[in-house]
Amino acid sequence: MGLKPTRIEVDELVLRPLVAGDEAAVATAMADPDILRWTAGSAVLRVPADRRAVKWLESRIDGWSRNNAVFAVADAATDVLLGSVTLRDVNRVPDQAVVAYWVSPAARGRRLAARALDAAARWAFTSPGDGGLGLHRLSLDHALVNEGSCRVAIRAGFLLEGTMRDYYVEADGRRHDSHLHARLAPDPRPAERL
Repeated sequence: MGLKPTRIEVDELVLRPLVAGDEAAVATAMADPDILRWTAGSAVLRVPADRRAVKWLESRIDGWSRNNAVFAVADAATDVLLGSVTLRDVNRVPDQAVVAYWVSPAARGRRLAARALDAAARWAFTSPGDGGLGLHRLSLDHALVNEGSCRVAIRAGFLLEGTMRDYYVEADGRRHDSHLHARLAPDPRPAERL
């Protein structure tokens, strides 16, 4: 069945579906060691560096048709991609989805990830009659050593639920304990100004 591609405006940002024209910005992001380490995925890492953006985009541009809400986080004035927020496996477990995010190095330090994640969560919790997904729970995980991701999750209202031992496996086989965070529809919005 798939999801209806959606556009969300928040402050100076817009969350919108990815397009082929995002390739140059994704290529820049895929050159960042942290994005490669934590969010690119093994399929992207297996291809030559000059093909990583195409590989990353190819499964995400049509992600909406496979029940994955894959958003580009873009500058509202220029439409330049600054990052990404994804809600994947929407309703694989009833009324739930799993969240992932990244922000390009040049756009870091402006709390874009937390604001985009909060906006995507609010949309996901909105009833379908009002244009949302009507979900109840969103979860995410990150390696404990990825402290920036933990700060983003907490700022966006995702409470720490526990530690999953040796859950995250890097491309080179190193294992890391991971935090599990979640946000529920009835949870209050984050108190901190995003």
